[in-house]
Order: sequence, then C-alpha cells, then structure tokens
Amino acid sequence: MTIRFNDETFRDDYSYHNSAEAIRRFPFPFDKDDYMYSVNMEPHGTGGRAGSVFEKRFDVDEHYVAEMRDRAITLAGDPLRCQSLPHMELAGWDLLELIMQCKAEDYPELFQLHRDGDRWHWVNRPLGIEQRFTFLDSTTLPCGPMEYITRQAQGDFAVLDQRENNLWMDAGMVTSQADWSLDFDIGMNFFEWHAPVPKAAEMGIFQRALKFLLAIPQGSPSRRLNWTMTVNPRLDTSPENYHLWGPEKRTITPENVGAKQYLRVELQSFWRLPRSNALAFPIRCYMIALQDLVTVPKWGRRLHRVIRDLPDELAEYKGFTVNRQIITDYLAQFDDGKPTSPGIFADD
Repeated sequence: MTIRFNDETFRDDYSYHNSAEAIRRFPFPFDKDDYMYSVNMEPHGTGGRAGSVFEKRFDVDEHYVAEMRDRAITLAGDPLRCQSLPHMELAGWDLLELIMQCKAEDYPELFQLHRDGDRWHWVNRPLGIEQRFTFLDSTTLPCGPMEYITRQAQGDFAVLDQRENNLWMDAGMVTSQADWSLDFDIGMNFFEWHAPVPKAAEMGIFQRALKFLLAIPQGSPSRRLNWTMTVNPRLDTSPENYHLWGPEKRTITPENVGAKQYLRVELQSFWRLPRSNALAFPIRCYMIALQDLVTVPKWGRRLHRVIRDLPDELAEYKGFTVNRQIITDYLAQFDDGKPTSPGIFADD
C-alpha cells in the first residue's frame, strides 16, 4: 500500500492530525482575498493536478481508515444518518458501481473489482473487506447497496432524484455534515433544503446552480469547494449532536485558537448515474488546524483577509461569529500585507 493510514480519532481525545504532505495538498477554498457565494463549478474527473485532492475521482488519503471507523460509530448511535426512499434502490446500485470502479482503477494497490457478468467480487484491502455478490440483487449484500459502499467511502453522499424540473434529496449517507440533518431534509427539493442559506437566494445563486445541475450529463462530473469553520476536528457536527459540539465553540482562547480552530472544506462533486438518471452528490470533508494552515504563507495571508472582511451574516451562517475576533487577531500576525498570487494552490 502506498498510503500510510493514520491511527486517529475525530471525537473524545481528538487525535486527528495532518501530515506535512496532507497540509500541502489541502483543498484551500479561496482563489482571491475575499469571498462571496458563487456557483463556482468546474469539471471533475481523472487528470487533475498531480498530488492534489483533485487528481483522482474519489480521493483516498491518510485519514481513510479512521474516517470509516468514525462513520461506523456514528451509525451505531443513529442509524437514520443513512436513509434511502424505496424508489432509490437502483440509484444505490449505480452509486456502488461508480465508487467501486473508480477506486479499483485509481487505487489498484488498495481496491480490486472483478466482474463476471452480474457476479462481482470486491476487495477493499485497507478495511480488510472481501465480498462476492450479485449485482442488482440486494439479498447478496449485508445491507443495501448505497449503505454498503458508502460505509467504505470518505465523505457524505446525497443521492438526488431528478423529477418535476427539480432535484429531490431522496437518499443519503450523512455522518460528517456541517450542521444539517439528512433526517430533516430527506424528501425535500433543492430549494427547500437550501432555504437556511443567507443572501444566496436573492442573488439568484440557487436558480443558476439548479439549472447547471439538471443538465449534467453522464460521464462529465463537476465539482466545487465549500467551506465553514469548526472547533476541534470533529466530523459529526450534526444538529442531532449539537449538544456535544456546540459548547466547544466557547472553549477558544487567544492561546489555543491555532490548535483548536479548524478550517473545514467540502469538496463537492456531482455525477449523473446511468440507470436511474439520479444525481450523486458526494461531499468530502477536509479539516486543517489554523496553526497548520499558516505554514503556507499565501494561505495565512488570504484567510486573514477573508475572515476579516466577511459580511456578518455569512460569518453567522458559517458558525464562527463567537470566535471571529480571536481568529482574525491570530491570523493577522501571518499577514504581512504582501499581495497574494491568483488561485487556490500554495506558491512553490
């Protein structure tokens, strides 16, 4: 295996950590020194920048094994984090095929998929899983196809049914979300589940985004980056568990902000599924402590300017108003006023 997997936790003692390589490949979400909502879509697939999280279709990194362990813990406590309405089973099989095929092709040293007609043999070396099953026969898997494969794939997954010129969140595996609930949103359409987002509706962002998403063809996935802030490297920041992570916001001080305050970035991608015509919406979460982020000078400068100048309602929605001044003061010491280069990548 070419990836060395961390032994770490995303709760309790919070032993999560990024290696030097993981810091350099972190998907920093700001391409300029300020931020406002935009559709910001770009093509996704193989052939992205070498060494970046965009190089492979479903990025697998040093946190893989620990993230799958954390997902199992969350599901054991709340099985409703994974739901699929009855008409979405075919879409679940589509998603299973997509993830298995991509992982086997992009990481052949870690995953293998052997197909003999509808008789399939799946090997997941990092998790020690070997499964023979019949494609499209759910009785040959230990659980439904969507749940089976998303227990082995980093990030959350919403599977969206397309009908009535809209998208409907009718299935999903959601255990690492930024303060939203699959159990609440299941069955909602695109505009309903985005209703809490400030400013974007009046700016026409959602109308443009939906028009784009409805037209995504098979074989041409797209992606975008989204971001928020979180205290401590907790994957499960769900409304259901707000009583666990919400009070942690009050633990930030000028002395510990570098270690405890995290930038949380979602790599969102969008895939048209072939049999069901559903849209798969993987939401991969990456987290980085501020003290690690500022080791890249460009990112330290730029994040300071973004956080300092962000409209108040967006800071509130992103969840860090209570700590905004502490964060800004910390980042200010890494902003020497120099101009930053275009784009999201670190300067070599």
